Amino acid sequence: MKSNLQPIKLSLVVAFSCTSLLGSLTPILAKPTPGSLHDAYGGLRLRSDSKTLLAQATTFNQPPPPSGPPPGGRVRGGARRGPRGCPFTKPDLTALVSFTEENSVINVWGQTTVEHPSWFFYVPYTKDLDYTVEFVLQDLDLNEVYKKAIALPDKPGVIRVSLPSTAPALALNKQYRWFFTINCDKEKNSPPTFVEGVIQRVELNPATIKELETTELLKRYAIYAQKGIWYEALTTLAELRQKNPKDAALKAEWRNLLGSISLDDIAAEPILSDKP
Repeated sequence: MKSNLQPIKLSLVVAFSCTSLLGSLTPILAKPTPGSLHDAYGGLRLRSDSKTLLAQATTFNQPPPPSGPPPGGRVRGGARRGPRGCPFTKPDLTALVSFTEENSVINVWGQTTVEHPSWFFYVPYTKDLDYTVEFVLQDLDLNEVYKKAIALPDKPGVIRVSLPSTAPALALNKQYRWFFTINCDKEKNSPPTFVEGVIQRVELNPATIKELETTELLKRYAIYAQKGIWYEALTTLAELRQKNPKDAALKAEWRNLLGSISLDDIAAEPILSDKP
């Protein structure tokens, strides 16, 4: 009888020891790793709720164009319209801007909520080429609001152009037309390649503004996308990507956002600068 009890006691001890060991390992396995969503976005863990948040923000809710004449515009620059025009590239010069197309008519139009927004452009040409680049912002009466010469980047990629605080602020509910132009012919005998569109500053309701002020960047991006505020949705996501360049979830969301406006070919291009 005594010899039979000893193996039973030994088995219980081994089982208890294994259970204790597993229990002690659990907090270690569950601890977020550096570089995860928890660290990058101010306390947001990589759990099902954050994945759901990203999935919900995938579709950008494009608002209808404003009343009045259609905005028109160009998302793609095209190339070589003359003997010394800009060479063909793939992808072309591209504005990272929401647009709609109806009956072969393209309307490049987006909303912002800030007085001094940012634009993003994919530029296929580099600084070793002797091309002149210019960004121009006008009101609809063709009055120049802002004009700036832009330096070509070291390599092809997405650049950011911001309206500086020293420039006139965008007025609420007023439309402005912007142009991003690359002139590849020094003598200007051939037309430049360019993109253009219309931007309008709008105001969100107080409840949404308060939510934006008290939440992390990832949730802000989702709110802007759901409300149809293209410029802040894109800028917020671009800033998140630059702070976390290896984050696979943010790369996927960037692809989803650009894919939702048929700019899939630009999604893999690098974001070269986040400087205004």
